[in-house]
Amino acid sequence: MAEIPTPGTGEGQEALAALLAEPHRAVVALDFDGTLSPIVPDPEQARAHPGAVPALARLAPHIASVAVVTGRPAGVAVRYGGFAGVPALEHLVVLGHYGAERWDAHSSAVHSVGAHPGVTAVRAELPGFLDRNGAWQGTWIEDKGGRAVAVHTRRAQDPDAAFDALRAPLTELAAVHDLVVEPGRYVLELRPPGMDKGVALAAYLREVDAGSVLYGGDDLGDLAAYAAVRELRKQGLPGLLVAAAADTEAPQELTGQADLVVPGPEGVVALLNALADAIGA
Repeated sequence: MAEIPTPGTGEGQEALAALLAEPHRAVVALDFDGTLSPIVPDPEQARAHPGAVPALARLAPHIASVAVVTGRPAGVAVRYGGFAGVPALEHLVVLGHYGAERWDAHSSAVHSVGAHPGVTAVRAELPGFLDRNGAWQGTWIEDKGGRAVAVHTRRAQDPDAAFDALRAPLTELAAVHDLVVEPGRYVLELRPPGMDKGVALAAYLREVDAGSVLYGGDDLGDLAAYAAVRELRKQGLPGLLVAAAADTEAPQELTGQADLVVPGPEGVVALLNALADAIGA
Protein backbone atom coordinates (compact mmCIF):
# COMPACT_ATOMS: atom_id res chain seq x y z
CA MET A 1 0.00 0.00 0.00
CA ALA A 2 1.43 3.37 -1.05
CA GLU A 3 1.96 5.95 1.68
CA ILE A 4 0.49 9.42 1.38
CA PRO A 5 3.26 12.03 1.36
CA THR A 6 3.12 14.34 4.37
CA PRO A 7 2.13 17.95 3.62
CA GLY A 8 4.77 20.46 4.60
CA THR A 9 2.39 22.82 6.42
CA GLY A 10 0.19 22.50 9.46
CA GLU A 11 -2.90 23.58 7.53
CA GLY A 12 -2.18 20.98 4.87
CA GLN A 13 -1.76 18.26 7.47
CA GLU A 14 -5.06 19.25 9.11
CA ALA A 15 -6.82 19.18 5.74
CA LEU A 16 -5.45 15.75 4.89
CA ALA A 17 -6.59 14.45 8.29
CA ALA A 18 -10.09 15.88 7.69
CA LEU A 19 -10.27 14.29 4.24
CA LEU A 20 -9.29 10.87 5.63
CA ALA A 21 -11.61 11.17 8.63
CA GLU A 22 -14.68 12.04 6.54
CA PRO A 23 -13.97 11.11 2.92
CA HIS A 24 -17.68 11.13 2.08
CA ARG A 25 -17.62 14.93 2.55
CA ALA A 26 -14.39 15.56 0.64
CA VAL A 27 -14.06 17.12 -2.81
CA VAL A 28 -10.97 16.40 -4.92
CA ALA A 29 -10.61 19.15 -7.51
CA LEU A 30 -7.87 19.09 -10.14
CA ASP A 31 -6.61 21.14 -13.04
CA PHE A 32 -6.23 19.23 -16.33
CA ASP A 33 -3.16 20.35 -18.32
CA GLY A 34 0.03 19.73 -16.38
CA THR A 35 -1.86 18.11 -13.50
CA LEU A 36 -3.83 15.20 -14.94
CA SER A 37 -2.23 15.50 -18.38
CA PRO A 38 1.47 15.99 -19.17
CA ILE A 39 2.34 19.29 -20.87
CA VAL A 40 2.99 18.78 -24.60
CA PRO A 41 4.10 21.23 -27.34
CA ASP A 42 0.72 21.01 -29.11
CA PRO A 43 -2.20 21.44 -26.65
CA GLU A 44 -4.47 19.54 -29.03
CA GLN A 45 -2.36 16.44 -28.41
CA ALA A 46 -2.72 16.58 -24.63
CA ARG A 47 -4.20 13.46 -23.05
CA ALA A 48 -4.67 12.38 -19.45
CA HIS A 49 -1.89 10.36 -17.87
CA PRO A 50 -2.68 6.65 -18.44
CA GLY A 51 -3.11 6.12 -14.72
CA ALA A 52 -5.33 9.15 -14.08
CA VAL A 53 -8.77 7.73 -14.88
CA PRO A 54 -8.13 4.39 -13.08
CA ALA A 55 -6.92 6.27 -9.99
CA LEU A 56 -9.92 8.63 -10.04
CA ALA A 57 -12.24 5.66 -10.51
CA ARG A 58 -10.79 4.02 -7.40
CA LEU A 59 -11.21 7.14 -5.30
CA ALA A 60 -14.41 8.75 -6.60
CA PRO A 61 -17.00 6.33 -5.14
CA HIS A 62 -15.68 6.99 -1.63
CA ILE A 63 -15.65 10.81 -1.62
CA ALA A 64 -18.27 13.50 -2.13
CA SER A 65 -17.13 14.51 -5.61
CA VAL A 66 -14.34 14.79 -8.15
CA ALA A 67 -14.16 18.03 -10.14
CA VAL A 68 -11.86 18.90 -13.02
CA VAL A 69 -11.39 22.67 -13.14
CA THR A 70 -9.88 23.87 -16.41
CA GLY A 71 -9.61 26.75 -18.84
CA ARG A 72 -10.36 24.37 -21.69
CA PRO A 73 -13.87 23.91 -23.06
CA ALA A 74 -15.58 21.31 -20.91
CA GLY A 75 -16.24 18.93 -23.79
CA VAL A 76 -12.61 19.05 -24.90
CA ALA A 77 -11.38 18.20 -21.41
CA VAL A 78 -13.82 15.28 -21.27
CA ARG A 79 -12.56 13.89 -24.58
CA TYR A 80 -8.88 14.42 -23.84
CA GLY A 81 -9.30 13.06 -20.33
CA GLY A 82 -11.34 10.00 -21.29
CA PHE A 83 -13.83 10.76 -18.51
CA ALA A 84 -17.07 9.82 -20.30
CA GLY A 85 -18.71 6.46 -19.73
CA VAL A 86 -16.52 5.38 -16.80
CA PRO A 87 -18.82 3.51 -14.37
CA ALA A 88 -17.13 4.72 -11.18
CA LEU A 89 -17.11 8.35 -12.29
CA GLU A 90 -20.88 8.92 -12.58
CA HIS A 91 -20.69 12.00 -10.36
CA LEU A 92 -17.59 13.61 -11.87
CA VAL A 93 -18.01 17.18 -13.08
CA VAL A 94 -15.83 19.21 -15.42
CA LEU A 95 -15.89 22.97 -14.88
CA GLY A 96 -14.64 24.26 -18.23
CA HIS A 97 -13.78 27.80 -19.32
CA TYR A 98 -13.16 28.59 -15.64
CA GLY A 99 -16.71 27.65 -14.76
CA ALA A 100 -18.51 29.22 -17.73
CA GLU A 101 -19.16 25.66 -18.95
CA ARG A 102 -20.04 22.56 -16.98
CA TRP A 103 -20.19 18.89 -17.94
CA ASP A 104 -21.83 16.39 -15.60
CA ALA A 105 -21.00 12.72 -16.08
CA HIS A 106 -24.43 11.52 -14.97
CA SER A 107 -26.15 13.37 -17.81
CA SER A 108 -23.23 13.70 -20.28
CA ALA A 109 -24.53 17.22 -20.96
CA VAL A 110 -22.56 20.47 -21.30
CA HIS A 111 -24.17 23.66 -20.05
CA SER A 112 -22.72 26.98 -21.21
CA VAL A 113 -23.42 30.67 -20.81
CA GLY A 114 -22.52 31.28 -24.47
CA ALA A 115 -19.90 33.25 -26.37
CA HIS A 116 -18.53 36.55 -25.06
CA PRO A 117 -18.60 39.41 -27.61
CA GLY A 118 -15.16 40.63 -26.60
CA VAL A 119 -13.66 37.21 -27.21
CA THR A 120 -15.36 37.05 -30.61
CA ALA A 121 -13.86 40.42 -31.57
CA VAL A 122 -10.36 39.57 -30.33
CA ARG A 123 -10.39 36.23 -32.12
CA ALA A 124 -10.96 38.05 -35.42
CA GLU A 125 -8.25 40.64 -34.71
CA LEU A 126 -5.48 38.41 -33.40
CA PRO A 127 -3.92 37.11 -36.67
CA GLY A 128 -3.31 40.65 -37.98
CA PHE A 129 -2.37 41.88 -34.52
CA LEU A 130 0.35 39.26 -34.12
CA ASP A 131 1.64 39.94 -37.61
CA ARG A 132 1.88 43.70 -36.96
CA ASN A 133 3.75 43.02 -33.73
CA GLY A 134 6.29 40.83 -35.53
CA ALA A 135 5.23 37.79 -33.50
CA TRP A 136 3.41 35.65 -36.02
CA GLN A 137 6.29 33.23 -36.68
CA GLY A 138 6.13 30.39 -34.17
CA THR A 139 3.11 31.66 -32.21
CA TRP A 140 -0.15 29.75 -32.25
CA ILE A 141 -3.73 30.84 -31.52
CA GLU A 142 -6.03 28.52 -29.58
CA ASP A 143 -9.77 29.20 -29.83
CA LYS A 144 -11.49 28.12 -26.62
CA GLY A 145 -15.01 28.01 -27.93
CA GLY A 146 -16.10 31.64 -27.62
CA ARG A 147 -15.28 32.07 -23.94
CA ALA A 148 -11.53 32.66 -24.29
CA VAL A 149 -8.73 32.77 -26.82
CA ALA A 150 -5.07 31.99 -26.11
CA VAL A 151 -1.76 32.83 -27.76
CA HIS A 152 0.95 30.19 -27.30
CA THR A 153 4.65 30.97 -27.69
CA ARG A 154 6.11 27.53 -26.90
CA ARG A 155 6.84 26.87 -30.61
CA ALA A 156 8.61 30.21 -31.17
CA GLN A 157 12.36 30.30 -31.75
CA ASP A 158 12.73 32.06 -28.38
CA PRO A 159 9.55 31.24 -26.39
CA ASP A 160 10.46 33.47 -23.42
CA ALA A 161 11.26 36.49 -25.57
CA ALA A 162 8.05 36.06 -27.57
CA PHE A 163 6.04 35.75 -24.35
CA ASP A 164 7.59 38.88 -22.85
CA ALA A 165 7.18 40.87 -26.07
CA LEU A 166 3.50 40.02 -26.39
CA ARG A 167 2.35 40.36 -22.80
CA ALA A 168 1.92 44.15 -22.71
CA PRO A 169 0.41 44.54 -26.23
CA LEU A 170 -2.04 41.72 -25.62
CA THR A 171 -3.00 43.24 -22.27
CA GLU A 172 -3.81 46.49 -24.07
CA LEU A 173 -5.80 44.65 -26.74
CA ALA A 174 -7.73 42.76 -24.08
CA ALA A 175 -8.61 45.97 -22.22
CA VAL A 176 -10.11 47.48 -25.37
CA HIS A 177 -12.58 44.59 -25.47
CA ASP A 178 -13.23 44.42 -21.70
CA LEU A 179 -11.14 41.29 -21.30
CA VAL A 180 -8.23 40.36 -19.05
CA VAL A 181 -5.02 38.46 -19.80
CA GLU A 182 -4.21 35.32 -17.83
CA PRO A 183 -0.53 34.32 -18.18
CA GLY A 184 0.66 30.73 -18.06
CA ARG A 185 3.67 28.75 -19.19
CA TYR A 186 4.32 30.12 -22.69
CA VAL A 187 0.67 31.06 -23.07
CA LEU A 188 -1.31 34.29 -22.71
CA GLU A 189 -5.05 33.77 -22.46
CA LEU A 190 -7.58 36.55 -23.10
CA ARG A 191 -10.90 36.04 -21.33
CA PRO A 192 -13.71 37.95 -19.59
CA PRO A 193 -13.03 39.29 -16.08
CA GLY A 194 -14.66 37.61 -13.12
CA MET A 195 -14.00 34.18 -14.57
CA ASP A 196 -11.28 32.19 -12.84
CA LYS A 197 -10.71 28.84 -11.23
CA GLY A 198 -11.18 30.28 -7.76
CA VAL A 199 -14.66 31.59 -8.52
CA ALA A 200 -15.65 28.29 -10.15
CA LEU A 201 -14.21 26.16 -7.36
CA ALA A 202 -15.71 28.16 -4.49
CA ALA A 203 -19.17 28.09 -6.08
CA TYR A 204 -18.98 24.34 -6.61
CA LEU A 205 -17.82 23.66 -3.04
CA ARG A 206 -20.78 25.64 -1.73
CA GLU A 207 -23.12 23.74 -4.03
CA VAL A 208 -22.08 20.32 -2.74
CA ASP A 209 -21.60 21.48 0.89
CA ALA A 210 -18.06 20.15 0.99
CA GLY A 211 -16.48 19.23 4.31
CA SER A 212 -12.93 19.44 2.96
CA VAL A 213 -11.19 20.04 -0.35
CA LEU A 214 -7.99 18.99 -2.09
CA TYR A 215 -7.03 21.20 -5.01
CA GLY A 216 -4.19 20.32 -7.36
CA GLY A 217 -2.72 22.52 -10.11
CA ASP A 218 0.52 23.29 -11.90
CA ASP A 219 0.47 26.82 -13.31
CA LEU A 220 -0.25 30.48 -12.67
CA GLY A 221 -3.91 30.04 -13.63
CA ASP A 222 -4.29 27.87 -10.54
CA LEU A 223 -3.33 30.68 -8.16
CA ALA A 224 -6.94 31.90 -8.09
CA ALA A 225 -8.06 28.47 -6.90
CA TYR A 226 -5.30 28.48 -4.28
CA ALA A 227 -6.53 31.88 -3.08
CA ALA A 228 -10.10 30.59 -2.89
CA VAL A 229 -9.02 27.60 -0.80
CA ARG A 230 -7.03 29.82 1.55
CA GLU A 231 -10.07 32.07 2.00
CA LEU A 232 -12.28 29.06 2.70
CA ARG A 233 -9.77 27.87 5.28
CA LYS A 234 -10.41 31.10 7.18
CA GLN A 235 -14.09 30.18 7.17
CA GLY A 236 -13.37 26.74 8.64
CA LEU A 237 -13.20 24.53 5.54
CA PRO A 238 -10.04 22.37 5.60
CA GLY A 239 -8.15 22.65 2.32
CA LEU A 240 -5.06 20.90 0.96
CA LEU A 241 -3.12 22.68 -1.81
CA VAL A 242 -1.14 20.39 -4.11
CA ALA A 243 1.33 21.54 -6.78
CA ALA A 244 2.12 19.25 -9.69
CA ALA A 245 5.71 20.23 -10.50
CA ALA A 246 7.05 18.01 -13.26
CA ASP A 247 10.11 20.11 -14.08
CA THR A 248 11.94 23.34 -13.40
CA GLU A 249 9.29 25.27 -15.38
CA ALA A 250 6.82 24.98 -12.49
CA PRO A 251 6.25 28.55 -11.25
CA GLN A 252 7.65 29.37 -7.82
CA GLU A 253 4.54 31.49 -7.18
CA LEU A 254 2.56 28.24 -7.11
CA THR A 255 4.98 25.76 -5.54
CA GLY A 256 5.83 28.27 -2.84
CA GLN A 257 2.19 28.37 -1.72
CA ALA A 258 1.53 24.63 -1.92
CA ASP A 259 1.15 22.40 1.13
CA LEU A 260 2.41 19.46 -0.91
CA VAL A 261 4.49 19.30 -4.11
CA VAL A 262 4.38 16.15 -6.24
CA PRO A 263 6.26 15.33 -9.48
CA GLY A 264 3.74 16.28 -12.15
CA PRO A 265 0.83 14.11 -13.36
CA GLU A 266 2.67 10.95 -12.35
CA GLY A 267 2.87 12.27 -8.80
CA VAL A 268 -0.80 13.28 -8.86
CA VAL A 269 -1.77 9.75 -9.92
CA ALA A 270 0.36 8.29 -7.13
CA LEU A 271 -1.28 10.62 -4.60
CA LEU A 272 -4.79 9.66 -5.76
CA ASN A 273 -3.94 5.98 -5.46
CA ALA A 274 -2.43 6.49 -2.02
CA LEU A 275 -5.59 8.27 -0.88
CA ALA A 276 -7.70 5.41 -2.24
CA ASP A 277 -5.52 2.92 -0.39
CA ALA A 278 -5.85 4.87 2.85
CA ILE A 279 -9.64 4.94 2.79
CA GLY A 280 -9.90 1.31 1.80
CA ALA A 281 -10.93 1.76 -1.82
